[in-house]
Amino acid sequence: MDGCRLVFTCIALLLGSITLQAQDDDSLYFQFEPDSLDLAIGDSANVKITLFSEDSSLSNNQFLITGAWGAVEVRPWISNQKGVANVQVKVFKPGSFKLSASSITPDRFKRVRGRMPITVPFPPIAKAEFIDPPRTAYEGTTIEFAARVLDQANITRQDVQPVFKSSNPEIADFDEFGHLTIYRRGLVQITVTAEGISSSTDLRVVRNPVRKIELSLEADDYRTGDVITFKARALTASGRAVEDAPVVFSFMGKAVYGIGLPASGQITPQGKFVAENPGDYTIFATSGGHTASKTIRITPRNIQKRAKLVGHGLITDVFTSDLWVWQGIGEFKERDFAVTGTWEANGEAYFWEVTDPSNLIIIDTVTVDARTVNDVKISADGRIGVLTREGASTRKNGVVILDVSNPYDVKILSEFNDGLTGGVHNAFIYDNHVYAVNNGRKYDIINISDPENPWRVGSYELNTPGHSIHDVWVENGIAYSSNWNDGVHIFDIGGLNFSEQNRHTIMKNPVLQAAGKGSPRKPTLMSSKTDTTGRNHAAFPFLSKSTGDFYVIAGDEHFPFGLGEIENMEPANPRGGYHFLNMNDYNVPVEEAIYQVPEAGSHNLWVKGDTLYTAFYQGGLRVVDISGELLGDLYKQGREIAFYLSNHKNGRMSNATMVWGPQPYKNHIFFSDMNSGLYAVQLVEYDYDEDDE
Repeated sequence: MDGCRLVFTCIALLLGSITLQAQDDDSLYFQFEPDSLDLAIGDSANVKITLFSEDSSLSNNQFLITGAWGAVEVRPWISNQKGVANVQVKVFKPGSFKLSASSITPDRFKRVRGRMPITVPFPPIAKAEFIDPPRTAYEGTTIEFAARVLDQANITRQDVQPVFKSSNPEIADFDEFGHLTIYRRGLVQITVTAEGISSSTDLRVVRNPVRKIELSLEADDYRTGDVITFKARALTASGRAVEDAPVVFSFMGKAVYGIGLPASGQITPQGKFVAENPGDYTIFATSGGHTASKTIRITPRNIQKRAKLVGHGLITDVFTSDLWVWQGIGEFKERDFAVTGTWEANGEAYFWEVTDPSNLIIIDTVTVDARTVNDVKISADGRIGVLTREGASTRKNGVVILDVSNPYDVKILSEFNDGLTGGVHNAFIYDNHVYAVNNGRKYDIINISDPENPWRVGSYELNTPGHSIHDVWVENGIAYSSNWNDGVHIFDIGGLNFSEQNRHTIMKNPVLQAAGKGSPRKPTLMSSKTDTTGRNHAAFPFLSKSTGDFYVIAGDEHFPFGLGEIENMEPANPRGGYHFLNMNDYNVPVEEAIYQVPEAGSHNLWVKGDTLYTAFYQGGLRVVDISGELLGDLYKQGREIAFYLSNHKNGRMSNATMVWGPQPYKNHIFFSDMNSGLYAVQLVEYDYDEDDE
């Protein structure tokens, strides 16, 4: 659940109010001086924000300040202890924005929130230009032209639709989307215009030498979800290849079952095709009025299994958060254990023995000063645990370091809360360091080589206006952070460093091939990709066992209808999905596929081998085949192996599935459900004579 995100998104609930009181607590209110700003791009201004008590005295209540992603930068982003902040605001984009403030309280639903409007006018358009336009083209073809529109602040304007025009429509003519259809030979001038600003280029149309299209593919048995590469060659009458001839791919098909079932699929401009339904598909390649076709038969993927319940540890008095499963050490090395956190509760973390997955038993409880223990992690050697804290009564949140070498008697070794007043939402343990997400703004790197005396060695914060962060995951010395609008950022924090002569032969991961320059003291940015949805919540790297391709799966999270299950004890209705970013060229990540469950919301995930294990909140546990090349909508392609809906009748909310996070471990899949605790399931073949659990 995105507690830190809720702080900022809920600010937008009450429009038109500058001094705002919380619904649950009218004893505090914000005052902004001035009460609004009108700025030009690049301008700065100072704003004083004060959180007052009901009697107009200083509240002595610290609060957080946020701008708007990509547009409004604020410094500082946290007030002093008295409840006063002198903020410098700088704007980078045009539009209408809000400067937002939120108090820090143990109970997130009693936070006081306020905001102030900021207006930034749109600068005039400075340039409209084609992007890499060709100089020549063949008659009888269609070309899509791209253009960019820049304003006087050198900002690309997505809100302005360029207009395309040909000087001679009888030679070539545009449609409204920038597709130029070429009819005959000649010279034509093409123009792009935006708000009166234009630029032009000449295009010479020449004789089309193409007289034949040759279409081929590798012979195979193809299933739904398999990516099939069609190779098209445009040839002259003598059989010479015309390398620069544009080729357009299309398809038609017929499903082999059902009434009205579409033969759905996707084909790229490069000729990569994937089918969503079984059936017969005909692929066409066309250039200059010449067409070739191939028909293929697509069979069902047939990978479905059943997720059979093996064990369940019911928790009904509090909401369950994240989990971690590990093997014991020392005298407990033959046993397996798990830890689960709690959300908006009393600061508990439960420790379980899960050696027998059919008998999940709580063996110890650790209670800390917090409302939420959102994240729980165990070190790779099974000795150290970390709990994150939010909503502490003292407002000293941070992380708690544990000795878990005896899971039956877990010991608190130390706390680290320096500079972590606003709370830690997520954390990760790697190589004697804890990477702690601090106040949703950055992650701090804390050395725990002496776990009783942790100390900060570094931190990393983005420098984009209005930035925020939700999570960080570390593998092989590479940190993958999830940063909402800013998307996934990949940092070298001490990547495995091999000698140059064997670097490429030992490691297939292209990110690792280039790593080894950063450290926990100096995280070094390697790559990033912004999130067009603005909801990047989690990231998980994986190297495909079947193809050798390296991906980062970027998950998004969205609660468009609010957190009903917490505030009102009603089921929530989140949304979201996963974006598969191909990182083979890590400098240019490319989104190639998605997986999303209709009318359900994605949360945490795990990859083992070529299988994705994911929590889809009200959509339950989902297990997905991610083998082979990936393209398009994986859900529609029949790649889902199994699902499990944990709607327990005695849950904290009866019969309401709300899966938080999964972890495949040995031969089982463990996962936590907010409403009903810890589960263990196992994938089995379908036996249609066996009653469902």
